[in-house]
Amino acid sequence: MGDIARSALGGAWTVLVGWLLPTALNVSLFVVVVRPSLPHTGWSAKLWPAGVTPLSVGVLAVSVLLGLTLNALQNPLYRVLEGYVLWPSALASHGCARQRQAKQDLQDRIALLRLARQERDRLLAPNDVARLTALRANRRIARAARKDQSRTAVQRALLRERLARFPVDDAQLAPTQLGNAIRRFEEYGYDRFRLDTQVMWNELTASALEPARRQVDLARANVDFFVALLYGHCAVILCATVSLTTARPDVPLLITAIAVPGLLIPVWYRASVSATDEWSAAVRALVNTARDPLAEALGLRLPGDLASERKMWALVSKMSRLPHHERAAELDPFRATQLARSPDPADGVSAVGE
Repeated sequence: MGDIARSALGGAWTVLVGWLLPTALNVSLFVVVVRPSLPHTGWSAKLWPAGVTPLSVGVLAVSVLLGLTLNALQNPLYRVLEGYVLWPSALASHGCARQRQAKQDLQDRIALLRLARQERDRLLAPNDVARLTALRANRRIARAARKDQSRTAVQRALLRERLARFPVDDAQLAPTQLGNAIRRFEEYGYDRFRLDTQVMWNELTASALEPARRQVDLARANVDFFVALLYGHCAVILCATVSLTTARPDVPLLITAIAVPGLLIPVWYRASVSATDEWSAAVRALVNTARDPLAEALGLRLPGDLASERKMWALVSKMSRLPHHERAAELDPFRATQLARSPDPADGVSAVGE
């Protein structure tokens, strides 16, 4: 019972922090800045009763209902911000091109800093001279590099942190920063081990230790918080804009309700991108530590060399994703040796020790 209670409380905590808390903040913002301009008759009076206590109960009830609804809709909400849903193909292609250029610029800036340092230390290899010259000839990269030179070592290290938020494979690039920040750890298992974690996620988490699963849930809750806050601000802005058309609007308050959340939306978006770093680390730890238990749970033996392991996980992923094919027999060499059967009474041997 203790384990069940801890599991239930853990799941409730991630929903509370990730969705209910930011929803309550947005509902409270709506009540403070938008509600005074609404006519207090009809449905508005029923939804937001007069008096402090009924109003507080109404805010709590609406926050819980909206928070749970957003939690249920989290996949489509994320897909919009990642650039997969409601994005026209031309806009998505343009976004991918911009993200590809941003990734290349970061790689070039890091390379220019490294080559310039090697040149100062007289350690520059002859075959790197041409690349250093080409990078310095690129005005955009050279301009950014001049700013990078004035930064501290810690600030320059942040360039690698930003570069790490892109997927390794350029073919996996998404149109948005958040999409790429999430895509980098979605492709981690496949890039390193050919384990498609998108296909095998349920099996992987079922085989992992509880601390690893818990770490992933807590790390994602941080990103959920900013995503829910962002969508809530959009709703408040929309409601405030509509409220400007009412009979007696409080124009200064409504303009503030439009301007301030509008300025904060980019902040919450960047915060959500930064919060994926912990989520990425948690998923990476899950993949690295749960592969062996996953193989055992599937009746397989983890090979001793990386090439064979990559082949095994590629076959497992395909077998889980595609209909059965005769090539699935290639997985047979990776099956674990069958354990000795326990004594069977039918063989004339008692199943119970003498």
